[in-house]
Formats: sequence, C-alpha cells, structure tokens
Amino acid sequence: MKYRSISISLIIILIVSLMACGPSQKQDINRKIATTSQHFAPDSRVALFDVEAISNNGEWVLKGETNLPQAKSALLDSLSAMDITTVDSINVLPEDGLEEKTLGIINNSVANLRSRPSHPAQLVTQATLGMPVKVLKKEGSWYMVQTPDDYLSWVDYGGIHQMSKDEYEEWKSSDKIIYLETSGYAYEEPNRKALKVSDLVSGSILKVTGTTGNYYEVVYPDGRTGFVNRAEARSFDGWKASVEASENQLVQEAKSLKGAPYLWGGTSPKGMDCSGFTKTIFFMNGWIIPRDASQQVHAGELVDSTGSFDNLRPGDLLFFGSEATAERERRVVHVGMWIGNDEFIHSAGRVKVSSIDPEAENYDEYNLNRYLESRRYLQHKEGNIIDVEDMYEI
Repeated sequence: MKYRSISISLIIILIVSLMACGPSQKQDINRKIATTSQHFAPDSRVALFDVEAISNNGEWVLKGETNLPQAKSALLDSLSAMDITTVDSINVLPEDGLEEKTLGIINNSVANLRSRPSHPAQLVTQATLGMPVKVLKKEGSWYMVQTPDDYLSWVDYGGIHQMSKDEYEEWKSSDKIIYLETSGYAYEEPNRKALKVSDLVSGSILKVTGTTGNYYEVVYPDGRTGFVNRAEARSFDGWKASVEASENQLVQEAKSLKGAPYLWGGTSPKGMDCSGFTKTIFFMNGWIIPRDASQQVHAGELVDSTGSFDNLRPGDLLFFGSEATAERERRVVHVGMWIGNDEFIHSAGRVKVSSIDPEAENYDEYNLNRYLESRRYLQHKEGNIIDVEDMYEI
C-alpha cells in the first residue's frame, strides 16, 4: 500500500505539471513571443530577438538572447499579466564576457561583415576604416557587431579594434581625417616610395596627430602609425562642416565609381552590390542611409509609383522587383539612382549607366519591366537616415 500511495502521488504531480505546462499555455507563450518579436524586431537584420519557451520540471523557461532590453521587459510583463509564471534565462546583449569593451572601431580599409561567425558565411555588408560599431558578443575569434545603420553581423578579430567607453570617447574626441580618393595608401614614411601600412578607400577615417611636409601623420585604431598624402584627404571636422548632399554632388560621386565591380554584400569601391553602391554615394555626401534596397525603399519621400519619370530629379532612388501577388509579398531586390536625361546609374555586374529610352544604346528593358517606384531623400530624411557627423553617437 505504501508504494501504491507513492505512485499515485507521483501521477498527481505529473498531471499537475502537465496542466501547468500544457499545450494551451505553450501556445499562449509562443503567441506572446511572436507578437513581441514582430513589434520590437520586425527586421532581424537590424534587431535581435531570438527567444523560445522550454518546459522544464513543470516550469516554463524562457531562453535566448536579444539586444533590446525593452523587448524582454515587455514580454515578461505581458506573460505576468496573463498569470503565466516563467523562469527568465534571456540574455541581454552586450554579453558580460566582453569585459566592458562593448565598442569598437573598424581597423581595416574594408572589413567584411558576415551572417555567421565563419569566413565561408555569407558576406552581408562591409564597414570602412574608422567606422564605429557596437560590440554585442564574442564567439571564438569573431565579434557580433552593430553598425551605425543598425545592421547586425559578424566581423573577425582582424577587422575591429575593441574599446572601452573611455577609450572610445578618446577616439571620438580626437582630430581625424577622412580619405576622399577612391583608393590609395597610408605609408610608413612621408613619401610614396615607402612601405605601405595599408590600403585606403574613400570614407576611411583615421586619427591625425600632425603633419610632415605634404603628409598627415595618422594613427590607426589599434595604434599603428602612418602617413597619408594631404592632397588625398581632409580634416574630418572640416569635411563634415562643408559637405552637403545635392543633386550635382550625388551624381558626381556616383559617376566616380563607374566601372567598380559588383560584389554581393559590398559597400566599398573594392566591390559593391546595388544598395551598397547607393549607400556609398550618400555616405561620401555626409549621410548614412539604410543598408539594403528593401530597407532603403522605406526611407525618404515617394515621388513616383506609376512608371512616369517626369517628376524625377537627379539623386532620386529607383527601386525594382516584383509586386505582391496572392502567393507572396512584394519584393524589392534592386536599386539605382536617377542622374537625369532618362538615365540611372546602378551596380549590376559593375557600376554602369542605363537608360529608360528604348532608342538608347544603354536601354535597360529588363529593369524597366520590373520597376516599382522612386523615392527622394534630398530634403526628405524620413526613415533611418542619419548624418555622418552623428555616427559616433552610439
């Protein structure tokens, strides 16, 4: 009788546990997780909310990670309001193991940022020398980072120099230069015959400590020193104060990149995809715009959606893809920039100029047939568009 009593007690405990963590409650929790994710992190490229509920000994354990503490709080509050008890095991990034070095500066002329912490992983974007990033966690020799346009990705140890808040503030307040030529070099000595420290691309930003003849004396984020020809660069503060995006400047910058090779995930003169090209154009005119075409289409002001190009101005962005159907949502897969005279410039195979005029040699029937809309950023900074001067405010 004693053993039978114990067995009945165990069965009762099991039934109670199953009731507490039953399928109905799991569905309620999963719905709340999905709702919270949709509200706070609808685009996983720029916000992380990876959470799941696991049943453990009669309790619901919330496991995962997020870089949005407000999303975690909202989920816990909503579950509490439903009288659902949970064990909180959600890790809020940055992770503790970074030893307070939660900021960083890109340390190569161009850092390749990938979808996973692995060199064979997809190249999702790039960041140029001197760009600040938030450091969220470390896995082996890789760091999960977030760029000023909020993009989440992984960079290997060679592409970034980690900093504490104090170190970052020192870098932020230091005098800097920005490299303006499409490509070039920093040298170990102030002459072109000296050994090179590294290559540079347009938009590279370095600390400057003085001048020697026709050269800036520069310091890299990791402390390396070098010399940059003064004719190829400018004081970052002076450039920020004078640069002003305009129709003419955008077109000039775009044409200066003509012939640059196409590279999926690229955002530099070494290679760029379609949205990396438009992003680079605006960056060199003082603006940081969203990364991908499907994100860029949500910024600025709509100026055409009918295929009538009469109202377009140079600098307007043209978006291409496929309209929504009963089976799938609208897809934006390509972007170019209007330059006038019935032409637009875009990265497709290489950076090139195409025309909407059927009589023109460079007529682009393929893209014209998948044209969706055009948007204007000039005088319309709606959406995730920030000034380059504000990128260090992270």
